[in-house]
Amino acid sequence: MKVEDQYLDVLQNIEFAIVMTYRKYPDMTDYEVLRVLEALIDSYKAETLGHNPRDFSPSQMEVALYQAVRDMCEWRLGRAGPPDATGDLIPAPQPITVDEIILCLKRLLKSVTKWNKSGGRTGYLTFIVQYVR
Repeated sequence: MKVEDQYLDVLQNIEFAIVMTYRKYPDMTDYEVLRVLEALIDSYKAETLGHNPRDFSPSQMEVALYQAVRDMCEWRLGRAGPPDATGDLIPAPQPITVDEIILCLKRLLKSVTKWNKSGGRTGYLTFIVQYVR
């Protein structure tokens, strides 16, 4: 079974976090998304191995994106409440594992690369923003 079939809701949640950050930082490019996804993958891999993640020197925009995506991942892992909680009661999703989060982040990384190649600096962001309200 494909990652996008099995974890569509998780992928959509993470892309929602990306788009919400993109709307706050309209000059964001796919490059920042790539760097943040790679840093998150490294962070979660390091966690599973009991190591420290590699050094990541993010820009202010990347810090915001990293935090938004990590908050979403932590919620999906069952470790945190819903990101940007507005007081609405949102049922907690069934928690997934760190390995599953890594799998989802890698799938999104592949998507960013694909859409960036065909659409340029913001190919991925331009593609996903039309599907997220």
